[in-house]
Amino acid sequence: MNILPDYIASDIHLGAVPRTTERAFIEFLEHVGAHGRSLLLVGDLFDFWFEYGTIIQGKHFRVLAALAELVDAGLPVTLMGGNHDAWGGRFLREEVGVAFYPDQLRTEIGGRKALVAHGDGVGRGDLKYRALKALLRSRVTIGAFRMLHPELGWRIADAASTTEAKAGNDLAAHGRARYIEEWARRRLEEERELDLVICGHSHVPVILEVEPGRYYLNSGDWIQRDTYIVVSPGAPPELRSWAETRRG
Repeated sequence: MNILPDYIASDIHLGAVPRTTERAFIEFLEHVGAHGRSLLLVGDLFDFWFEYGTIIQGKHFRVLAALAELVDAGLPVTLMGGNHDAWGGRFLREEVGVAFYPDQLRTEIGGRKALVAHGDGVGRGDLKYRALKALLRSRVTIGAFRMLHPELGWRIADAASTTEAKAGNDLAAHGRARYIEEWARRRLEEERELDLVICGHSHVPVILEVEPGRYYLNSGDWIQRDTYIVVSPGAPPELRSWAETRRG
C-alpha cells in the first residue's frame, strides 16, 4: 500500500511578496492536493492577518480558495499562527476549514510524533519580542485593534511590517536560526517520545538529524527560497525547492 507523504511549508508572507510568488504557492498547493496526505503551514502564511468579525482582506482570496479546495477534497490542512498572523479565528476555521493553532501543537507527521511551533520567542533569543508577543496577543490589545476601521487597521499593519527590509538580512536570520535550533535540540533531549520538532520563523531551511531517526525540521521561506519539506513514513525527511519541482 502506497502511503502518501505529509508536506510542510512556512513563512510565505503573502501580502509582502510579489504576485508571482502567490501564483507559485497556489501551484504548490495544487501539487500537494495531487501528491500529499496532509499539509502543515508553520506560521506567517500571511504578512498580516486579522479578522474583523466576518470582514477579511480580499487580496488573499485566491490562496484561501485554494486551501478550502484542499480541505473540501479531504486533505487536512493545519495552520500555525506566526508572529505576523497569530490572530486567526472563525473565518479560517469555519469558512476555509483549516485547523488553526495560535501557539504550539503536538501531532503526528509522517507516522512520527511531532512538536510544532512557529519559533518566535522560543529559546534564549527574542527576549524583547517575548514581552511584545504577550502584549500583542492579549485580549485588551486585540479588542482595541478590532475597534479600528478595518482599512485603518490594515494600513497600520502594512506600515509596521519590516518583512521586505529583513529579507536580505542573513545575519539576523541565522541568529534566529541558532536560538530555534538550540530550543529544538533541548526539546528532543528532554522529551524522548518526540521524533520531530518542526519550526519556521528563521527563514533558514534545516533538516538536522539530532539522533538517529529524530529530527529538527525547518522548511525555510518563500521570500527568497520557495522551499518545503516532505515527510514520508519510514523515510528520512526531504528538503525540496518548488522551482526545482516545477522544472522536473
